[in-house]
Amino acid sequence: MPYAQTDDGIRLWYEETGTGTPMIFVHEYAGDHRAWEPQMRFFGQRYRAITYGARGYPPSDVPDDVSKYSQYRAADDIASILDGLKIEKAHIVGLSMGGFATLHFGFRHPDRALSLTVAGCGYGAEAGERDKFRAEVRVIAKFIDDNPIEAFAEQYAYGPTRVQFENKNPRGFAEFKQQLAEHSKIGARNTQLGVQGERPSLYELVDDMKKLTVPTLVLTGDEDWPCLQPALLMKRNIPSAALSVMPNCGHTINIEDPDQFNRLVADFVAQVDAGRWPARDPRAMSSSITGMK
Repeated sequence: MPYAQTDDGIRLWYEETGTGTPMIFVHEYAGDHRAWEPQMRFFGQRYRAITYGARGYPPSDVPDDVSKYSQYRAADDIASILDGLKIEKAHIVGLSMGGFATLHFGFRHPDRALSLTVAGCGYGAEAGERDKFRAEVRVIAKFIDDNPIEAFAEQYAYGPTRVQFENKNPRGFAEFKQQLAEHSKIGARNTQLGVQGERPSLYELVDDMKKLTVPTLVLTGDEDWPCLQPALLMKRNIPSAALSVMPNCGHTINIEDPDQFNRLVADFVAQVDAGRWPARDPRAMSSSITGMK
């Protein structure tokens, strides 16, 4: 199996298909590298498409120590994949936990990103939701400790922003739930505590957003309630960002509606590759509604 190694000695398993400009796909908490199969098949026809398992997700290594898991390590692990494949720059596409990692990669390694697609990013980000989200993280970690991973999958898969997927595509949803049930208990628990529960709020990162010049696409489903306001926050503060909202979609947008997701991302990266992605005109941020004074 192919592995890239991180600077703290963790092996990250990856797979790739196609040739051309590299695209890295970074998975969400409830998914793994397999969740990007619709994108690997589509983008592999015109790009060098690469996906990998985050630390804690077999066949990548599963550290026992929760201190080996953090938001910053998740961002730097993307760089480790690039290093392992001897890639200087790539388009980075992430969903949810992977979307947070993609955004932080842009903050920490902007010179290595051709573009950033930040999808489904925002859980626990709003100031009034921080304590509630962290409390739920602790509940999830304890449930995983006390129960088989299959029992966890049976509950977690039916979150309020995931039922949309089940209603649209029961077979696809069943596959997603089965793959979740195959995750590592240790990895799932430690990722909750070390990455999900300890990451900074997006509202604490506005200054970093304002400095980000990498072409950025913010994507969210219109029923992904925890991500709607954070998506607007990123659009408003990242001067190189566009926002697209997918109608009647929940959280798992890359597998819930892969055709629309792929089309939006493909149009975005094509504009970037053509050198046609714009920076926002500062006049668009006037405090005036009409521009008249």
